[in-house]
Amino acid sequence: MDDASSSMSILSLVTNAGPVVQAVMAVLLLASLISWYMIVNRYRILGRARRADRAFEEKFWSGEDLSSLYNQVRKKPNPDSASEAVFRAGFQEFVRLSKSTRGPDAIMEGAQRSMRVALQREQSRLTKPLPFLATVGSTSPYIGLFGTVWGIMNSFRALANVSQATLSVVAPGIAEALVATAMGLFAAIPAVMAYNRYAAQSESLVGDCEVFAEEFSSVLHRQAHGRDN
Repeated sequence: MDDASSSMSILSLVTNAGPVVQAVMAVLLLASLISWYMIVNRYRILGRARRADRAFEEKFWSGEDLSSLYNQVRKKPNPDSASEAVFRAGFQEFVRLSKSTRGPDAIMEGAQRSMRVALQREQSRLTKPLPFLATVGSTSPYIGLFGTVWGIMNSFRALANVSQATLSVVAPGIAEALVATAMGLFAAIPAVMAYNRYAAQSESLVGDCEVFAEEFSSVLHRQAHGRDN
């Protein structure tokens, strides 16, 4: 009984599996490790981004002079804040165009264009690992299923050389094959859950940044037309 249970342990099933099934398990294990690294890292990045945006917008709406605020964030930029990046890009272009003889509409168009570019850059930064998590979540079960089908196929092929097929003969091969499916699900489930959560959080951060860009545009619009008058 002890020999049978030890031969059916997870470690023995992995080590006794065929080379194709072991290769499938290795791929799934690697995908799972990379996914968990990205999950933990993205959790920290999105948390810092949320706190940094909140802190910057509180400072922005505190009534501080925009030129003074720009000098502060230019000298010591916070790479975690998307709103700050949009502010830097928009205000820098606004100041540059204000020194020319262009009208307020041309100044606003240039500033808004710079803010849109910065916003797109921040959106790419916030959603960078999500395609990989989506790929792991969608393909890992099928990779595991491939390993299972291959292992079961080899198990039944081996039965042709056995005079008497019993459960003790068939069970180890099938169990080895099913480990691949289990590993596929183990890699896919956290990746899908993390993808859904982080996609929603990234979309929320980008949406808040878009709202800030519109509000900042209104502030610049008043300054541009007040300067023109």
